[in-house]
Amino acid sequence: MGKGQILNQPRLLTEVESKQLLERAGIPVTKTKLARSKKEAISVSKEMGFPVVLKIISPDVVHKSDSGGVKLGLANGAQVGRAYSEIMSSVRQKHPQAAVQGVSVQPMASAGMEVIVGMSKDPQFGPVLMFGLGGVLVEVLKDVSFRIVPVTKRDASEMIREIKGYPLLQGYRGQEAVDVASLEGLIVRVSEFIEQNPQIEELDLNPVFAYRDKAVAVDARIVLEA
Repeated sequence: MGKGQILNQPRLLTEVESKQLLERAGIPVTKTKLARSKKEAISVSKEMGFPVVLKIISPDVVHKSDSGGVKLGLANGAQVGRAYSEIMSSVRQKHPQAAVQGVSVQPMASAGMEVIVGMSKDPQFGPVLMFGLGGVLVEVLKDVSFRIVPVTKRDASEMIREIKGYPLLQGYRGQEAVDVASLEGLIVRVSEFIEQNPQIEELDLNPVFAYRDKAVAVDARIVLEA
């Protein structure tokens, strides 16, 4: 089996499961652990070091922020405990039938330029990779480019430069330029990961934080074929 291949996984992978697979495939992701209780969330947070982020883990909650399922910048155990309770209360109120596994705990990443790397399957062409400006505005801006898998380094370079927001990545009005080579490498590794795992139906890395010296996926979602 190739590096990062999937065996006997459920159809919809959690953020924690998705990141574990991506990390094994050499795709940079933020360190993330599952906490199934308030006590465990506090313990894991202390182990990771503050500040941390908590995010709901449920296959029935797709838009975590809209459901009150995300808490950022938690600076101590007391804040983590309160955030855990607030997340559970909000999600139960908005999604009373949701199957909740717990929360993901991860270090609070420093702000970077937000981009998205995604994949969906076209009935005719098969896996198609997407790149664009990311974060919550991706559906509004729709500033994206596409290539059929497999994607070469040259393809990745062209994808990045095709979007209208490319000047933002180069540094705009005093904002630091990001490491485009790191983004190219990430896109190519995602393409290889998809080739190795043809049962992947969808993949979303959103956002990926791009910095002056690296690019890291902060959130991840993988859907497998039924």
